Order: sequence, then C-alpha cells, then structure tokens
Amino acid sequence: MARNAWLRDHLPRLPFARRAVLRFMPGESLDEAWAAADRLLQDGHGVLFTHLGENLERLSDAELVVAHYHRLLDRAATSRRAPEISLKLTQLGLDIDPEAAFAHAEELARRASEVASFLWLDMEASAYVERTLAVYERLRQTYPRTGICLQAYLKRTAADFQRLLPLDPAIRLVKGAYDEPETVALRAKAEVDANFQTLALLMADAARDGKVRLTLGTHDSALLARIAAATRAKGISRDRIEVHMLYGIRESELRRFGRAGFPTASLISYGEAWYAWYMRRLAERPANVVFALRQLLP
Repeated sequence: MARNAWLRDHLPRLPFARRAVLRFMPGESLDEAWAAADRLLQDGHGVLFTHLGENLERLSDAELVVAHYHRLLDRAATSRRAPEISLKLTQLGLDIDPEAAFAHAEELARRASEVASFLWLDMEASAYVERTLAVYERLRQTYPRTGICLQAYLKRTAADFQRLLPLDPAIRLVKGAYDEPETVALRAKAEVDANFQTLALLMADAARDGKVRLTLGTHDSALLARIAAATRAKGISRDRIEVHMLYGIRESELRRFGRAGFPTASLISYGEAWYAWYMRRLAERPANVVFALRQLLP
C-alpha cells in the first residue's frame, strides 16, 4: 500500500485516515510539531524533527525542503535545548541530482552545527544504502554533528558499521520498515531482533570508549531490556546509550527508560506528505492496523 500511487493520492483525503495518523504525529505544520516538542523538552526528553517527504520528482522542491529546515533551525537557535533534525536524502533530490542533494545536506549540516543542533541522515530502502553511506562519509569529515541511521534487518549492516567506525560516527540503530527481499534482508522477527541485539552490543562497546554516539530507535521494550542487562554486565554506563522512540508511541516506556538513566528522545514527524511513512508504521505492528480501522467508527 505504501507504494500504491492511487491510494497515496486519495486515502489522505479521507477523514478517518487523517484521524488515525494523528496517533503518530501531532499535525502537519511546524507550529503543531513545535508545540509537541515543548512538552517533551519540559519532561526532560530530547527531540528530533523530521519533515515528511521522499523521492522528489523536481529538484526545485528540494530547495523548498531546505528552506523549511532553515526556518526550523532558526527557531532551534533560540531554544534552551536545540532539537535535532532527521531527513531523507531523496527529499533533497538524490534521485535527480546526487551532487545537488549532497550540497543541500552540507548546507543543513553547517547550519545545524552553528545552532548546536544535529543532522541525522535517515536510511531508506536498500537501493539507497550505498549512496547514503557515501554522503555521510563526506559530511562527517567536516561536520561532526551529523549521524546516520542503520537498519538491523539488512544483512550488510555489520559490515557497514565497521566501515564507518574510523569516522567516530553517530549511529541510530533501527530494525527497518521497508519490504525487502530475502536476498538482502532478514525476514523473520526473531532473526531481526537477534541481529539488532548483536549490533547494539557491538556498537555499545565502541560507545563506551567514546568512538560512537549510539542511539537505539525501537519501541521493543523487551529487546531494550535485554540490551540494558547485557551492557550492564559489560560495565557500560547507561548514559552512553540513548533510547529514541516515535512521537505518540509508548511514551510511558520512554519515560521509564529515562528514569533508569538512559538519555531519551522522541522523533516528531509532521508534514503533508505522510502517506507512505504512515503505511510503514501500520506494517510494523498488527495492533497499529486495528487502531487505524477503529477510526472508521463514529
């Protein structure tokens, strides 16, 4: 459904769909996203913003995206704790002009550094992994306040981490939400969970020595608890491992991990181009589909 153009054009217009998506985002505007961020910051959580959109068809649209993030970062400059930003390279024109996309990313990395924020490169489907890694390698040489998302269900991720390790990278480890073939990705949940834990412990070893900024992006509390127990046995301080969760999902669990000593942050997604992103949220967990179907009722 995430790839269906007809549904992408028609489903977001339906009232039940607009009601359902509010579970995962505070609204479509920057003002709505910022209001949600204020509450989270007051509760002691960090905040990441992502303005939804991907796979642009016109390079001129990428300039609008960059202008939007400039407005966000200008506002972040006056915040007592600057929120961070996370974006997809196809939202900056990677499909159209890779060098233009890099120039846009570099511009935002520079501005994020100026206002003590942080720029994360989100990871997309497997066809984009190599290009995303290459952009990050170029950015990281000049801008240390940059990070990248790696996906535990891809079979290549352990090697990708070793490749990035000399850069002292910032890594957000997630399970992965794209429908990938078995040739490149683990398909069974148990396999993905096991690989996530293996990768997290490998990265935590590097984080203990300050070589990696490690964030774990998952709502799987049981998995996080196993990782916490294993890192505690290794003598790794909890303040070396951040826990990131999506806005609106398991906020009580995020608070619990914060009280336990883990730095925490909420990823706030917003914007009009939410359809494909929302479909992937539904695909991650059957209970999300049940919630969406309930919005059909009065």
